[in-house]
Amino acid sequence: MTRAQIAAKISEATGLSKKETDIVVEGFISCVIDCLKENDTIEIRGFGTFKNIIREPRVARNPKTGESIKLEKRYIPYFKVSKEFKNTVQENLRKKNK
Repeated sequence: MTRAQIAAKISEATGLSKKETDIVVEGFISCVIDCLKENDTIEIRGFGTFKNIIREPRVARNPKTGESIKLEKRYIPYFKVSKEFKNTVQENLRKKNK
């Protein structure tokens, strides 16, 4: 599902215009990105948590050439699904596959 499809679906459900809904969706995405840039954590109860995982510096190897490469400290954006969300998806898919 694309960003536009998400906005259209929310627009249908709420009665807001597609333009207004698109602005809200864009605002949510921008907020998540801005918070992660500041290394903040976003917790949405019943949905999940957005946070950065820190990868410490290490020496890696290029598999093609075998050359050693020094990797700096990195921050990897990560989303952890809530238990409620995970259980809902599992139950729904189990029902469909029976």
